[in-house]
Amino acid sequence: MFKKTYLENGMPVVMEQIKNVRSVALGIWVRVGSRNEPAEKNGISHFLEHMFFKGTQKRSAKDIAVDTDSIGGDLNAFTSRESTTFYIKVLDEYFEKGNELLADIFLHSAFPENDVEKEKGIIKEEIKMVEDTPDDYIHDLFNLDIWGDEGIGQGVLGKRSTIKTFKREDLLSHIKKYYGTKDTVIACAGNFEFDKLIDMLNHNFGSLRRGSEPEKGKSPVFNNRLTVHNKELSEAHLCIGVEGLPQASDERYVLFLLNTILGAGVSSRLFQEIREKRGLAYSIYSYISAYLDTGLWAVYAGTGRKRVAQVMELIVKEMGELADNMTEAELERAKAQLKGNLILGLESTSSRMQNIARQEIYYGKYFSPSELIKDIDAVDLKRVKELSKRLMSKNAFAVTVFGPVSEGDIKGITG
Repeated sequence: MFKKTYLENGMPVVMEQIKNVRSVALGIWVRVGSRNEPAEKNGISHFLEHMFFKGTQKRSAKDIAVDTDSIGGDLNAFTSRESTTFYIKVLDEYFEKGNELLADIFLHSAFPENDVEKEKGIIKEEIKMVEDTPDDYIHDLFNLDIWGDEGIGQGVLGKRSTIKTFKREDLLSHIKKYYGTKDTVIACAGNFEFDKLIDMLNHNFGSLRRGSEPEKGKSPVFNNRLTVHNKELSEAHLCIGVEGLPQASDERYVLFLLNTILGAGVSSRLFQEIREKRGLAYSIYSYISAYLDTGLWAVYAGTGRKRVAQVMELIVKEMGELADNMTEAELERAKAQLKGNLILGLESTSSRMQNIARQEIYYGKYFSPSELIKDIDAVDLKRVKELSKRLMSKNAFAVTVFGPVSEGDIKGITG
């Protein structure tokens, strides 16, 4: 059962009660991420997320860890380009303790100055780890090449040059600007009582009254260009894509199905043609990145240096011909796959909590699993083909290659 209400301070709360489970997941979602950061402070949302766990007015960092483990809980956080999330998942019998613990770190963190300096070193190591994982790092490079070095093109972790400048005052300023009732959504899913939850939240979060308005900013411009980042690696990694759709687009389910047919599974066209038939890549898939005001529909592949041009040509060919030879059988298989993935993905209270929070942030309303399935089933072949043609009509591919490749090896392939 789903309900939405507001705390006494005006903060929205979305809740999904699931009676046949023993766990509860509670999340605080702040609508600020790397896209909201000025370039000189890139990475501060993620840095601040780490700092919330360094101690509060009444708990040390070790106390937080011990209190979490003593109730068998999972207390954590994550940052994306458009939001920062803090959550706890516990057994229902420890929900009140978990609620208080989450509220304590969110509202009463102390941000010790010595820990600010220590965390700079930790996050620099995290950046190095990503840079040493090329199939991960290429996505940051791809976003940067497409959207530029401001706003949505900025990486979540930030840069070494910006991180070293952070001071405690910067963290407090970021909180004052963004961590208010108008920027924050609370989401809860699992075995709990509605009235009891609201009473706890009003008690724990009622003091949060800092007003703020989410900054919309200007919509990013999609840059369709070829960029090669040359580095001696054992494999070349490439991303190739076109401008997609915003998160709340009416055509989002059409794009989900189009993406599923192209490269979202072992029966997809890309997997079958490039891996199974030709043996040109171990890892290849298509994916969707969707934001408040724009999106990306793209393909990732990892392959040998001498095969990059051939793999790129095949990807462009598959994307270009998708609308011309798509079949009803493919669409029905994609619908079954998408519906299965959707329902399996909502099996845990954590995923249900994340689902209702994102729905509130991007759509401002709740869609039940049955409604989502109905919307997927309503998509016909004509709509999928039309969207494919429209997204491909500009012939505006963006391409990023990371590895032992020169621009001359691949120029001209994408038109």
